[in-house]
Amino acid sequence: MKVGIVGSGGREHALCAILRKSSKISEIFCFPGNAGTSTIAQNIDLDANNFEDLKNFVLKQKIDLMIIGPEKPLVDGIVDYFEKYKIKVFGPSKIAAQLEGSKIFTKKICQKYKIPTAKFGIFQNKIDSKKYLEGCNYPAVIKADNLASGKGVYICNNQKESDTAINEIFDGKFGEAKNILIEEFLEGEEMSFFIISDGKTFKCFSTAQDHKRVFEGDKGKNTGGMGAYSPSRLISEELEEKILKKIIKPTILGLSELNSNYRGFLYAGLMIVDNDPYLIEYNVRMGDPECQTILPRLKSDLVKIINSCCDETLDKTSIEWEDKKSLCVVLCAKGYPDSFQKGTEIPNLSNILPDTGDYLFHAGTKKKDNKIVVNGGRVLNFVSVSNDFKTAREKVHKIIEKVNWTDGFYRKDIGYKVIN
Repeated sequence: MKVGIVGSGGREHALCAILRKSSKISEIFCFPGNAGTSTIAQNIDLDANNFEDLKNFVLKQKIDLMIIGPEKPLVDGIVDYFEKYKIKVFGPSKIAAQLEGSKIFTKKICQKYKIPTAKFGIFQNKIDSKKYLEGCNYPAVIKADNLASGKGVYICNNQKESDTAINEIFDGKFGEAKNILIEEFLEGEEMSFFIISDGKTFKCFSTAQDHKRVFEGDKGKNTGGMGAYSPSRLISEELEEKILKKIIKPTILGLSELNSNYRGFLYAGLMIVDNDPYLIEYNVRMGDPECQTILPRLKSDLVKIINSCCDETLDKTSIEWEDKKSLCVVLCAKGYPDSFQKGTEIPNLSNILPDTGDYLFHAGTKKKDNKIVVNGGRVLNFVSVSNDFKTAREKVHKIIEKVNWTDGFYRKDIGYKVIN
C-alpha cells in the first residue's frame, strides 16, 4: 500500500522509519519531509497547510492512507477536508482537535466533566490579566490559548515575569491572542500518557517523559522538547487506572456529546501529584520528541494498528511492546529557542551508522546541493533502545560525539531523574 505522511519534523521521520518496517508498505510520501525522510521515502515539496494541493496529489497518486503528523493541519480541519473526498486519513476531526487548538476549550470540558486539572482563570486583555495576578500566589502558569508549538507556556515567579508573559502573548508572539489562561502551579512530576482510538474503542499507547526546558536541570525557557525517555518511571497499574477513569474516559464522553468521536493519537500531558493525575494539556497527535522514544519500542505492525483505527476495528487489534527502555536526546542549533542560523552544514552524518536498537531521526534539516543543512532549531534526534536508561544515554552521547557539530548543543542530563 501507499502511505502519505504530513509534516517535516523528527516525529514524521520516526513514523516513516517505523512504518517502513511493515511488509504491507510499497511506497511512502512525505509532505514535505526532511533530509532524513528523503533516504527512505519520497519527499514532496507541498505546503502542509494547502489542503487542495495535497488532496490533488493524493488522488492522482492513489495513496491509500494519509497520516497527519503536526497539530496545525489537524486544528484547521484537514481530516474533515480529506474525508469529503473519500481519502482514508488518520487523525482527529476539527472539533476534536480543539482539545489542542484551544486550551480554554479543554478547560471547559474539564469543568463540565469534573476532570482534575489546575484551577484557572480566562482573560481577554492585559489589564484584567495583570489585576487577577495581584491576588495570586507565585509561581503562576500563564498560557497562550492558541497553538504555540509547545512554547506558549510561562512559569512565572514574580510580577515582572508575569507582566512580560502577558505582554508577549497579547502582543502576538504566538499569533493573534484573543484569550489568555492563568493557572495555579501544580507541584509534582510531569508525565506524557498516550492512547490511540478508532472512534469507538481506545487503547493505551505507552508513556514518556519529556524535558521541555532548554538548559540542564530543567532551567531556562520552554522549548518544543530537548529530549525524552520512555516509559515514564511513574506509570503503574493503579495510576493508569486513575488516568483512564478520571481523565481519558470523561474527555471522550465530552467529545461524543459534541457529536465528535475521537480518532487518532491523543497525548495527555499530566502532572502527577501524590500519585494522582491532573491534566495539564492535550495534544491531538504524537508528541515530539516523545514519538521518537515510544515508536522504537513497538513490536506490533504500526500500519496494521493505524488501519484498524480507520476501519473501526481497533478492538480486534493487539498492541505489543518491547520490554526495553528508550531515550532520546535532541541536538539543537546554537541560539535555540531564540534566534539561530539556518543553512549551516551539518558534517559527519554520513559516518553515523547506528547499531541495532539505535536511531537517528532528522528534525530541522533539509538537503541543499547534496549537503545536509539546518532548517529548524531542533535539528537531530538521537535515540537508543536498551535494557536500561543509563546505557541508552551513554550510547546516545557517543553517537553525538561522533557528529562533532560545533554549531550545535544538547542537554547531557536527559533522564536524570530516572537514571540518578
